[in-house]
Amino acid sequence: MTLNATIARVTDRIIERSEATRKPYLDRMREAASKGPARAHLSCSGQAHAFAAAGPDQQALAGGSAGNLGIVTAYNDMLSAHQPFERYPELIRAAARRAGGTAQVAGGVPAMCDGVTQGEAGMELSLFSRDAIAMAAGIAMSHNTFDAAVFLGVCDKIVPGLVIAAQSFGHLPIVFLPAGPMTSGISNDEKAKVRQKFAAGEVGRDELMAAEMAAYHGPGTCTFYGTANTNQMLMEFMGLHLPGSSFVNPNTPLRDALTEEGARRALSLSALGNDYTPTCDILDEKAFVNGIVGLNATGGSTNLLIHLVAMARAGGIVLDWHDFSELSDVTPLMARVYPNGLADVNHFHAAGGLGYMIGELLKAGLLHPDTKTVAGEGLAHYTTEPKLIDGHLEWQKGAGESLNDKILRPASDPFQPTGGLKRLKGSLGTAVMKISAVAPEHRVVEAPVRVFHDQDDVKAAFKAGELTGDVVVVVRFQGPKANGMPELHSLTPTLAVLQGRGQKVALVTDGRMSGASGKVPAAIHVCPEALDGGPIARLQDGDMVRVDAEAGTLEILTEGVLERPLAKADLSGNEAGVGRELFAMFRRNVGSADTGATVFGG
Repeated sequence: MTLNATIARVTDRIIERSEATRKPYLDRMREAASKGPARAHLSCSGQAHAFAAAGPDQQALAGGSAGNLGIVTAYNDMLSAHQPFERYPELIRAAARRAGGTAQVAGGVPAMCDGVTQGEAGMELSLFSRDAIAMAAGIAMSHNTFDAAVFLGVCDKIVPGLVIAAQSFGHLPIVFLPAGPMTSGISNDEKAKVRQKFAAGEVGRDELMAAEMAAYHGPGTCTFYGTANTNQMLMEFMGLHLPGSSFVNPNTPLRDALTEEGARRALSLSALGNDYTPTCDILDEKAFVNGIVGLNATGGSTNLLIHLVAMARAGGIVLDWHDFSELSDVTPLMARVYPNGLADVNHFHAAGGLGYMIGELLKAGLLHPDTKTVAGEGLAHYTTEPKLIDGHLEWQKGAGESLNDKILRPASDPFQPTGGLKRLKGSLGTAVMKISAVAPEHRVVEAPVRVFHDQDDVKAAFKAGELTGDVVVVVRFQGPKANGMPELHSLTPTLAVLQGRGQKVALVTDGRMSGASGKVPAAIHVCPEALDGGPIARLQDGDMVRVDAEAGTLEILTEGVLERPLAKADLSGNEAGVGRELFAMFRRNVGSADTGATVFGG
């Protein structure tokens, strides 16, 4: 199938835009690769330190002929999605030995749960944790004793942080190993209804807690299609997972077999073998375009509009939100997974999953077919699915058709002809909106604003009965420089209640919403942010604003607003407590959301 003209044009534009930064990056990676296996250059004392606790692997490591695999793990047992990683190092070490190599845990990286910190002070560290994870992974790999690596991570900031680090060590092959989603509990829709009832005071905390525990009930990723599962999708579309591995449940024989094969595959891709495939060759401009197409086709998390930009820049590739918007215009929305529908990721996987989607998008000319991946040359590998046959892992032809067209549809008959993300631009600045779960009748809101500097004040106004009539709720001073750009997902039930009453309601903020943001239109990531002098800092209660996801505009309708002085906010309460004082340097140096909200420059 001929490549779609828009896909080709946007890719060429990204390549041209990135030329000045991509070439120096690749030159650095080629130089690093030319030095050969790193540990041979260590002193004998240095090697002895590195191998002292390696037990049965000591002699193989000291001999220098066996490939050595570095394990970077985001394991902790507070995150359900990461708890299965506790068993992975032993599985990986055993698989490496069977392949004639060795494996060592190079280091661990922090992993926080956005679900725990929603609406809490800790959420102000969430976005910054991505860059801290990248630095921690860099420290782990800095011992320079590894020929390849496997990175263990799933959730919201962890995978983007690990990808940024992988770019720094792009001369090595790195395979990402997921843990898979938890089995299905009560439906996400039922859980959301209980949350709305609690917000409206119709049920008590006991009923709310019972619903939450029935939804989040075991090891694995939360089953809605938020940022964590969007990350897993991206790793397949971009070629860093083994095909079909994203949504296999934890602690199953197939999951273990995929983990072991990922270790073996990483070793086979090293410079010691005949199939050297460094990460820098996988994560090229085409791979990022494929990832953005996947993001749009699945209706994925808006957080990736920040993370993908930062991930790409770590490899010298410059993306902007215009790229996302143009690709969305030609990408069909093929999936309905909660909050975009009633199904969860287990239902999506059973209906044909990512393999079916990739096959359809390839046939439609909407993906680059010729990218390098950890599975080999070409994205066609990712149309297959893994099977465990008589104890042996095999990849077989995937589903040739959707097994449930209420969840998954062909590219020729999608749920909507364009993707799930929209860029908004106008006199209020630039923003993005996830529209895949927003009904068409709610995509245009023209109403007076109520301005808040804290999400708790929104909830208080709601409880006081102040939010009557059509309203655009503005929550400002929530950008990365102000307070780390926390997610405002805890506002979702409140805003959904207003919408359910028949009011026209929208959210406008320089903060973030959760990757699970749903049916209320939310213009988020507004740039410039209020603390940077953005127009959002000039709004006052009663000003008229138009949020138009159909036309892609975000306009102030009241005259004279842009001539007003900038509002000020007391941010002293965001500067300390729950570790926030440790991140003052991040707040001072972070870039804007549209450049990735990163402290690494660019």
